[in-house]
Amino acid sequence: MTASERTIRTAAADELCRAAYDKAGGPDTGVALVAAGGYGRGELAPQSDLDVVLVHDDDVDPGAVAEQVWYPLWDSGSRLDHSVRSLSEMTTAAQEDLKVALGLLDIRHLAGDPNLTLRLRSTMLAARRRQARERLPALRDLVAKRHEVIGELAHVSVPDIKEAEGGLRDATVLKALEATWLVDASSPELETSRQALLDFRDLLHDEIGRPSDRVAPEVWAPLAVALGLEDAEAAQRHVREIGRRLSHLSRLTWRRVDDVLARPVSVKGARRPSLEPIAPGIALARGEVVLAAKARPDLDPVMLLRAAAEAAERDVVLAPATAARLVRDCPPLPAPWPEEARDALVSLLASGPGLLPVWETLEETGALSGFLPEWERIRTLPHASPIHRFTVDRHVIETCIEASALIRHVARPDVLLVAALLHDIGKGELTEHSVAGEPIARDIATRMGFDDDAVDLIALLVRHHLLLSEIATSRDPDDPATLEALLAKVSGAEALALLRSLTEADSRAASPKAWSTRRAGLIDRLSRHARAAVAGDPPPADAATGDVAVPDAVRRGGVSVRVESDAGGARVTVLAPDRVGLLADAAAVLALQRATVRSARARAQESGDVSVGVSVWEVGEADLDAAVLRERPVAISEGRVDAATRLSRPVATGLEPVVVVRADASRRATVLEVRMDDRPGVVWLVCHALAKLDLSVRSAHVSTLGPQAVDVFYVRERDAGALSEHRAAAAAHAVRAAVLGTVA
Repeated sequence: MTASERTIRTAAADELCRAAYDKAGGPDTGVALVAAGGYGRGELAPQSDLDVVLVHDDDVDPGAVAEQVWYPLWDSGSRLDHSVRSLSEMTTAAQEDLKVALGLLDIRHLAGDPNLTLRLRSTMLAARRRQARERLPALRDLVAKRHEVIGELAHVSVPDIKEAEGGLRDATVLKALEATWLVDASSPELETSRQALLDFRDLLHDEIGRPSDRVAPEVWAPLAVALGLEDAEAAQRHVREIGRRLSHLSRLTWRRVDDVLARPVSVKGARRPSLEPIAPGIALARGEVVLAAKARPDLDPVMLLRAAAEAAERDVVLAPATAARLVRDCPPLPAPWPEEARDALVSLLASGPGLLPVWETLEETGALSGFLPEWERIRTLPHASPIHRFTVDRHVIETCIEASALIRHVARPDVLLVAALLHDIGKGELTEHSVAGEPIARDIATRMGFDDDAVDLIALLVRHHLLLSEIATSRDPDDPATLEALLAKVSGAEALALLRSLTEADSRAASPKAWSTRRAGLIDRLSRHARAAVAGDPPPADAATGDVAVPDAVRRGGVSVRVESDAGGARVTVLAPDRVGLLADAAAVLALQRATVRSARARAQESGDVSVGVSVWEVGEADLDAAVLRERPVAISEGRVDAATRLSRPVATGLEPVVVVRADASRRATVLEVRMDDRPGVVWLVCHALAKLDLSVRSAHVSTLGPQAVDVFYVRERDAGALSEHRAAAAAHAVRAAVLGTVA
């Protein structure tokens, strides 16, 4: 599809509308049929509505034309969005509703009185320019709210190419901003990107056969064929790149609008902006970093990074024209970089929220390829994991922003920030991205001029940036083997502190849910144990593993349940006389209340002459009925509640469940890892199956990766330690049969 095809499609619709107006006996004066919105701009997609308005002068009654004009259009099968309004009603509607005002910005005459259409257009434009300063803040809020609800075209999993940030709606808003005469939003990139997105929408409508602007995952592959691209990923990157460019132009223009609105209205006409020197060769003018009057970028290879750092630290615009000139005129940075260049990069990365718009300008002007050519590896690369809200490159920048808030917790902030920048640089390779990224990060850090120790630290952090999170959330942090697995790869106190901060920054940047209270607690707990081990100190005590007070009722054979709520969910502590299957019964109680189990720990505690089973559960819901939790364990143990019939067994969809014995994960227990679809009741199914083999589950650790659950169970013989090879195989077989629903 091309602009010429849209022109042909629009011309055919225009002819249809004119014929309908003539057939309805529309007059030549006082009444006009006009096109609005995308139809007014001549941008009809194959499934677009015809957005038309029958306008009449206030003292003219359109009569039967107001009804008859639509019938030929309906009969033609056209999709129609129509209305009848007087001239004053049009202006009032535009005054009261910004969405209406935007739709009427591109009114185009179709039939009837051309002078009426001209008056309407003139009235709309004059009102827009006259009221721009008063109405632009409301428009900005409207745009921001839409962005918040829909997300960014460059990043959301199912993008809306019209309403998302960086979509066609934003391109229309930019044209509206330019119509106010307050800012200049025009650029070759804007029109090129807009036309490319219109071309894509035409292909999308042809592919799905309906007027939707949302791109479902399954249509990327056929759209790639229509675009002449290699595969679905290439099609995604093509469209998301357009969205990024339009987002950048939109943010830049709104920053300029803010600057204009912040300045008093001049009655003497425009004045040449003053230049405020802020760094060698760099000045500030009207909220933008530009070149100073006598700057010599041809003699200064660091000027680009210096300008970027100044703009980001001050949270102002790096003027794209300035960045483009610096790309053209600055000599290339020598290898290794001078200290000033490295310091400027670190300052840029440490600038917090000011980093994103400046980094986008560096991307759009081609500046990144000059000092970080490896960035092209991850530019607009979609994430394979559903927990990520951004593409890989944007996620990296968000990680740097998060890391900038943690630099006071580490001795080497520069290492933390550069590791954050490079932690996913290996994405897109066939090998594990952390493995692929390590040598790339080492080469980049060396080129940047870091000393050998810093280079080793950066490479180590890139190689193991997932390690702390993976171990803490999927293994027992109190098992010596868990700590050994961590310290075997990251053993120094400095490296551990850096890894802890990088893990938090990476998780927070992935999605709000990726750094939950529970996850943070597990990671901090393992980090404390690791720091203590490195320092030669005893492991710190933990509330989940210390002895608890045992009520007399439990000593007499009863059950005690305590619920402690917090912001991230709840901790449920269950006490009862110890026996095999106690953890399974507790799991059944929680599953019957639809609680999302995050982790469980079980141990025996001696209380007088009674061995008490203590299980501590971390669950995702805080709104639990404590009375029901106290009553049901007894009902289940006495057989009054049959958990097997009350709980629906999960039936695997897609990939079959995988049950693996992790022989090296613990010396005190046998570790079973269960990977399957995330369904309620999985912990009960596993614990129940193991209890029937007279096996004891001492802890369970539940992680959810998108739609998949990764559950890890530490299993022991009733009165012994780890299972024999034969018993471990039997346990794995029983668990797999249970989660498949093939056993009673």
